[in-house]
Amino acid sequence: MVAVFLGPVNLRNASLQGANLERACLENTNLMNANFDGANLKRANLTSANIYGATFKNADLTGAIIPNGDVYTTDVDLDFSKPDVPLPKEPKEINIMTRQVIRTDNAPAPVGPYNQAILASGKMLFVAGQIAIDPRLGDVVYTDDITKQTEQVMRNIEAILTEADATFDNVVKTGVFLADMNDFAAVNAIYAKYFPEDTAPARACVEVSRLPKNVLVEIECIAVIGG
Repeated sequence: MVAVFLGPVNLRNASLQGANLERACLENTNLMNANFDGANLKRANLTSANIYGATFKNADLTGAIIPNGDVYTTDVDLDFSKPDVPLPKEPKEINIMTRQVIRTDNAPAPVGPYNQAILASGKMLFVAGQIAIDPRLGDVVYTDDITKQTEQVMRNIEAILTEADATFDNVVKTGVFLADMNDFAAVNAIYAKYFPEDTAPARACVEVSRLPKNVLVEIECIAVIGG
């Protein structure tokens, strides 16, 4: 059976003692518990063959390709009685998001079922929309002054950022909501004091029909801390 092609076939428990299998192709063949004692397996191809329990006593494996793809040499001690057990896979890294509520008395208390900010996984800080409520008074201030309302909003945001060990430099995105888009220039003038143009975060600015407590402006932001 020189150079015979036997793969992939099921030769489980086959008795092939003394068989001439020189240059035989046994690739992907099931050779479990087969008996190859005294067989000629010179330059045979056993790539990916299942040799669990097979015996090769006094078999000639010179130049044969063994199941792991290596070429057999007489100076290599191989134990064909054991299955080729793969190394255990490393456990997959599981990233579990952590969620920390940020609260400070230096910014307005929430007026609904939300928090001033949420710090996610210690990096992403989501600051709730802030309006011109003075935390000392607990009420809206400067009801008809867009400039002063914007200043109060920015102070509130700064207090929340500080509580989370962040600054305006950490802010990567803001959302600005205006009751009247004609106030854009006035809001922008105050906003620019906190965000220099060359490093300012991404921003969206929209006019809405109405804001909580009938304020003139609301601003929210997202910051990245560390990393």
